[in-house]
Amino acid sequence: MNRSMATTHSDVRARVGNISLWILQIALGGLFAFNFGLGKVMGSEQSVELFADIGVGQWLRHVTGILEIVGGIGLLIPRLSGVAALGLVGVMGCALITEVFTVDGSLVAPLIWLICAATIAWFRRYHVLALIRQLRALRSSTGS
Repeated sequence: MNRSMATTHSDVRARVGNISLWILQIALGGLFAFNFGLGKVMGSEQSVELFADIGVGQWLRHVTGILEIVGGIGLLIPRLSGVAALGLVGVMGCALITEVFTVDGSLVAPLIWLICAATIAWFRRYHVLALIRQLRALRSSTGS
């Protein structure tokens, strides 16, 4: 096999991988922003009952909803997609812990969403690293 053919195959694989990741990001972003997050912020009956069962207060429902909306939207912004995915990993990690110790609910859904967000975070890690480099450069240029 010649070199140009190998490059072409790897380019195609990379392109297919990137497209697949974008499909996952769009689906997960819409799910978090418009289904999970808005439901919590708008006070759907199910989310109000869930957070009442948790017993911390409805303020946590609002905070969680806002984090889910911001994370879902962030998945759709290339430079923020890795950081947004990391944030959603944190939200879903807390959801898993809550399901285990407080609600005694099913772990399947939060685990699936956590795995999806972690996958995006892993494959978009270079966005996170680039953002960290930019913040460090900004900080050093301002003399802080």
